[in-house]
Amino acid sequence: MCNVQVNSGRVNIGGAEKNSVEEVTIGARQVNSAYHRRVPVRGELANSTSSQLPRNSPSIVVPLGSTEQHGPHLPLDTDTRIATAVARAVAAHLSGPDWLVAPALAYGASGEHQSFAGTISIGVDALAMLLVEYGRSAGCWADRLVFVNGHGGNIAALRRAVGMLRSEGRDAGWCSCRAVGGDAHAGHTETSVLLHLSPDDVLTDRLLAGNGAPLPELLPSMRRGGVAAVSPTGVLGDPTTATAAAGRRIFAEMVDDCRRRIARWLPGPDGMLA
Repeated sequence: MCNVQVNSGRVNIGGAEKNSVEEVTIGARQVNSAYHRRVPVRGELANSTSSQLPRNSPSIVVPLGSTEQHGPHLPLDTDTRIATAVARAVAAHLSGPDWLVAPALAYGASGEHQSFAGTISIGVDALAMLLVEYGRSAGCWADRLVFVNGHGGNIAALRRAVGMLRSEGRDAGWCSCRAVGGDAHAGHTETSVLLHLSPDDVLTDRLLAGNGAPLPELLPSMRRGGVAAVSPTGVLGDPTTATAAAGRRIFAEMVDDCRRRIARWLPGPDGMLA
């Protein structure tokens, strides 16, 4: 069992104390294997019974990802893996109320990738409805709910759904796994993070540079024909430059950004945490 605890500002993973967000990423990589149900993780909602939940109303961190193509070299659940690992690392750093990491929501709004086999998109409307009903149900026993988002296509649904939850008086918010200066899709950024978290699942012999044009230049064509209209491989960026070391740094930045936003807890009208 891999235990993650916070003691006096230090993070304890499996008996070894860590001081920084970057140090805990090694533990997050190990913990991320629990996404495949191999390692039970303390503080996970799915591994708890109803009677084991904290008596005081807990707070819930919900990873939100997607099932969509990520080029010829990354798995379809890349966004979900990243969101799950970030959520777990963030929860390990949060103090105050009891934080539980919920099972990931692995389907999102990915219509721009629908031309590629393996993509399963439920669209913005269905995702927004799912998130609203999720929040209403969880709100019956949890004080606070935060979605940690790993896919940009989910943002419209998050804004709509979490905004509605907040208008109903529920304490909900969301943040995204952001990488400053990162490329758009299955390129250097995501490939580096997967080399850090799940190196055995990156097909390094299939790395191909994709369309590296700035996303604003690609959007008009993508709105008409999806990602396939601008990249036959589905890659937007250059995965050939990816390294595990870069992934470790990027992942630490994602964790630190989400942790700070959740700790401040300053949601806007649409629930986005400032």
